[in-house]
Amino acid sequence: MCGVCGCGDDSQTTRKHVHVFAQPAPRVIQLELDILSKNNLFAAENRRQFQEQAVLALNLVSSPGSGKTTLLVETIQSLQADYAIAVIEGDQQTSCDAERIRATGVPAIQINTGKGCHLEADRIGQAWQNLQSCSPDMLFIENVGNLVCPSGFDLGEAHKVVILSVTEGEDKPLKYPDMFHAADLMLLNKIDLLPYLDFDVERCLAYARQVNPALQILLVSAKTAEGMPAWLDWIKRQRLELKPSVEVL
Repeated sequence: MCGVCGCGDDSQTTRKHVHVFAQPAPRVIQLELDILSKNNLFAAENRRQFQEQAVLALNLVSSPGSGKTTLLVETIQSLQADYAIAVIEGDQQTSCDAERIRATGVPAIQINTGKGCHLEADRIGQAWQNLQSCSPDMLFIENVGNLVCPSGFDLGEAHKVVILSVTEGEDKPLKYPDMFHAADLMLLNKIDLLPYLDFDVERCLAYARQVNPALQILLVSAKTAEGMPAWLDWIKRQRLELKPSVEVL
């Protein structure tokens, strides 16, 4: 269960109303603040380590079925000749996605959250301790498929990248505004399917910019590679900005 939003918790549905209101709201709010405050401390330490070691950490977030893992596999295969890459995979159960990532030859650690609906910074820090020996230039964190809870949990990443597929509907940015507001980049994925769908691209982009005017947006297809060069160039630019400068004597 998510300590902040209560995802997966239906225990109150069987209680009498008097029990529901027995706990004052301020205590619930304080619990939320405590959870996020603790997470933010771990996230700050993760971020310090990533910056100190010039590791570009990207937090990939989306709803289930957006094509996030396929996109990540294609991204790794395009970059791994020039960069050392590591991956942290988040899912409630199974190691299927981590196995797909390892098949590319890069190290991947699977985090299973059970009933949890998002990754948290302390688990990322623990996984990172086992990946540092690989000396990666880039760390991709594939979060649990969810457009709600991951928006509120900083993992220490440099950027959140939200992936939306054209099979999901153009109104997702309005339905889940916190996620699109928290992201720095949106990838509109599976654009190869547009000829077969009733999806208004311009309306989707307008909704996304309505929620977050500063949001960068790229249209991509992991299947056909359309738009992938722009995505790869974006990653390389972010990595370059993190690389320590070398003074010439």
